[in-house]
Amino acid sequence: MKWLRDFYRSSLGKKAVMAVTGVLLFGFVLLHMLGNLKLFMGPQKLNGYAEGLRAFGEPILSHGDVLWILRIGLLAAVGLHVVSAWQLRRQNARARPESYARTTHQAATYASRSMFWGGVLIVAFVVYHLLHMTVGNVHAEFVVGDVHHNMVTAFVNPFVSGFYIVAVLALGFHLYHGLWSFFQSLGWTGPRLAGFRRTFAVTFAILVSAGFIAVPVTILSGLVR
Repeated sequence: MKWLRDFYRSSLGKKAVMAVTGVLLFGFVLLHMLGNLKLFMGPQKLNGYAEGLRAFGEPILSHGDVLWILRIGLLAAVGLHVVSAWQLRRQNARARPESYARTTHQAATYASRSMFWGGVLIVAFVVYHLLHMTVGNVHAEFVVGDVHHNMVTAFVNPFVSGFYIVAVLALGFHLYHGLWSFFQSLGWTGPRLAGFRRTFAVTFAILVSAGFIAVPVTILSGLVR
């Protein structure tokens, strides 16, 4: 497996790992957002959906095993994505040990410049979110199996909702730049495709962010109880 190790050590290899894990994470984020929107269908629908995920794979596997396998896979993808990004950042810094005398950002967007620290915030949020909504260690009113109750009692706290919204906004920037970079890596860089790339990346990032943010906003406003 020396060739695989050598490939990963290259900038191209790290970008490939980031692209593959990024696609997996994009898919998860989209499905998770759609699942969260079942909150607006009432407690029975949301809790039934969550129970269906936990029961998936039975009787071959135990209750909840498939969900934990997916969570572990998600964390592994996040870890690979973050480590590859950090290593690529270090490689770029070593390749240019002296900073430019003058730095301009005409070609770089705010999303690209904040990609690294936005990623750090997202990782911190993922850890907190798992402890909060999955394990329940940092949720004072956590009830096993009652997802609707756990969401409502969590997001009535404005500090929890505020942290969630900030993290989702960081995720939105990350999604936008990630999709833009992914299309560029595929070679979709022609002038005819530039408009499509930007429109798709912006639309996807806005829809996913709005879907996630709708949950705490409607709970804080009292529209969902």
